[in-house]
Amino acid sequence: MLALRANANTVFVGQFSIQGEESLSNTQQRLSLLCRVGVHLCALPIEVVVETMRPLPVEFVGGAPEFVSGLSIIRGVPLPVVDTGSLLGAAESRPTRFVTVRAGNRLVVLAVDAVLGLRAIADDSLQELPPLLGDSRADLIAAIGAVDSELLLVLRTARVVPESIWSVLELEGVSQ
Repeated sequence: MLALRANANTVFVGQFSIQGEESLSNTQQRLSLLCRVGVHLCALPIEVVVETMRPLPVEFVGGAPEFVSGLSIIRGVPLPVVDTGSLLGAAESRPTRFVTVRAGNRLVVLAVDAVLGLRAIADDSLQELPPLLGDSRADLIAAIGAVDSELLLVLRTARVVPESIWSVLELEGVSQ
């Protein structure tokens, strides 16, 4: 059984702390894993996160888009590795962590610069992506908000790897 304790703005569950101004309130919130990708602060809904780890070797795959670094063997299964910095246009991204996430009924590895921890984010602090930023980002960014006066991008994982690319990757031995 996990121990639960709290102080002013943080809830501790076992070894993890969940930060947020309203972490103990009754407002509608979503628990997210915060990551750094270049200058971007990103959130992944905890329900899609499978695990985090140090980067493993990545093997290049021909025919994949620039943001797909290649394939990595994760727990005996070849999975596509997405360079999240390239996907977001972050020129100064230097991945030091892998985050395995559910993308629909498949698994994908996101290469991120840092994993910062868990955070409870109030739903009313998030908003849809403004239309001026274009539909191309709507498949990747589910919502935007702010955490400690910093722009927050809530990532959508279901469509990180387009369906057309899965056929190329499946030829390379990636299973669904």
